[in-house]
Amino acid sequence: MADLKNVEGERIAKFLARAGVASRRDAEKLIEQGIVTVDGEVLTTPAFKVTPDMDIRIDGTRVGKPEATRLWRYHKPDGLVTTHKDPQGRPTVFESLQGRLPRVISVGRLDLTTEGLLLLTNSGALARRLELPSTGWTRRYRVRAYGRVTQAALDALKDGVDIEGVQYGPVRASLDQTQGGNVWITLSINEGKNREVRNLMRHLGLQVNRLIRTAYGPFQLGKLPKGEIEEVPGKQLKEQLGRKICEEVGL
Repeated sequence: MADLKNVEGERIAKFLARAGVASRRDAEKLIEQGIVTVDGEVLTTPAFKVTPDMDIRIDGTRVGKPEATRLWRYHKPDGLVTTHKDPQGRPTVFESLQGRLPRVISVGRLDLTTEGLLLLTNSGALARRLELPSTGWTRRYRVRAYGRVTQAALDALKDGVDIEGVQYGPVRASLDQTQGGNVWITLSINEGKNREVRNLMRHLGLQVNRLIRTAYGPFQLGKLPKGEIEEVPGKQLKEQLGRKICEEVGL
């Protein structure tokens, strides 16, 4: 196998991420399993540099050249799990999209009963980058919850809160309306921890019965119908991501 220092190209983990095979972290795990080969030899390091003309395979299947990075907005209905295969046999986002898109992965996840904007991409590198809290992108939600709450109680979340030993970052929330026994709240967070919105609402004595993500960073759900997909045009994608992220993910 060629000497690492003498090969012009990019690291195998980044190459696999751009090829839509897996995130860089998952690509490293595949290498650890000993199922990634380059020109017929088993790879032992994720730092090895490759070029598109090399014969790169995962478990015997050749990996094609990385495609241009693409991003789609998807209006996820409730009742779908954001995974490629669910051990419990529940319907998944990717089963519902079969035949409508090339192989894609999601930018983060939405719970089974959460609706709204889910970003999908063919680039593992882009997905990983947009998921990082350091990206600083705001996730905005519309929340319907059973119970009563005041604006003052919502304002108290603006500096973050500790719930059962878990520290949640600053939350911006506004009480929009009261409807029967429910309240509607618009809420913005920047971290996106597991079940964060539901935990925050429970902390205030509210029980969430509908949760809709309306925005992820600069990308909006808008009027996209439930279950529909719309690709973000390449020019708009580069403008929204900014130069730094584009350089990091090879756009």
